Amino acid sequence: MVRTAADASAAGGAAGRIIEQVQRVVLGQDDVLRHMLVVLLTGGHGLIEGVPGTAKTLAVRSLALALNVHFGRVQFTPDLMPTDLTGLNVLDELKHAFVFRRGPIFAELLLADEINRAPAKTQAALLEAMQERQVTVDGVSHPLPPAFTVFATQNPVEHEGTYPLPEAQLDRFLLKIVVDYPDAAAERGILDRYAEGFSADRLDTYGIEPAAAAAELLALRGAVAAVHVEPRVRDYIVAIIRATRGDAALSLPASPRAAVALFSAARAQAFLEERDFVIPDDVKQLALPVLRHRIRMTPEAEVEGLTADAHLAVLLDRIETPR
Repeated sequence: MVRTAADASAAGGAAGRIIEQVQRVVLGQDDVLRHMLVVLLTGGHGLIEGVPGTAKTLAVRSLALALNVHFGRVQFTPDLMPTDLTGLNVLDELKHAFVFRRGPIFAELLLADEINRAPAKTQAALLEAMQERQVTVDGVSHPLPPAFTVFATQNPVEHEGTYPLPEAQLDRFLLKIVVDYPDAAAERGILDRYAEGFSADRLDTYGIEPAAAAAELLALRGAVAAVHVEPRVRDYIVAIIRATRGDAALSLPASPRAAVALFSAARAQAFLEERDFVIPDDVKQLALPVLRHRIRMTPEAEVEGLTADAHLAVLLDRIETPR
């Protein structure tokens, strides 16, 4: 565990090397990559939302390469069955017995691509895995790898043929990470990479060297858990969460689990800044990705064009920030 500021700096430097490796491939998405690392460092899961072509899949695949962990990808479709995800028992004719054949969910880093295209039954199977770190098939529970992490993607503009995620499942995602278009310089850099021979379909062109491994990721999580959060900062987190309660513009405020998520994410943010303590700015920077999918605007507020991000920004401005 991190005991001193020097230890925090060394451990945070290891996390920085992971980001540096991914930045060789994913350009112009620095905030997205940092938020993805926050998810990994807390042992949570991430929901990534962005239009097609904004490097969502590429970012997750590159992160798996930098961490040197087992990567799994599942393309969610309306006909995807739970057993397509978890695996199933098959008859072994030689042994004359049923043997469990593992599905793609048995990965250390799982990409659930277009998660909202799968029916509720399949989403429920993923929910158990995210919450319990296990899957149950024919009444038998099978543990998932200790570093198991889900990054799910969804498209914000296509709604035909989709199944909206229920609040219970949305609440299991530590962060909802919104991916925007890169700036002009980054977009030119992407073209330069392709001109030099890069191809998203060929892993050998990525140029990513492993900066960690599953065991080191677990050690980094232990270091994050040792980051100090003083009482005034804890009070600040509670004040933010409670500000969503009784808000006329919200039909669903933030739950106590949201407070725990903001607490954990702020610790990871401080860790990435190579500090062994959390400051109020860590909380502020993570408030939107932690809360934007955990609150729901009223129909009247939506008609007026008010978004969750805009409303949360107003709430944060109203709450006094501790010095």
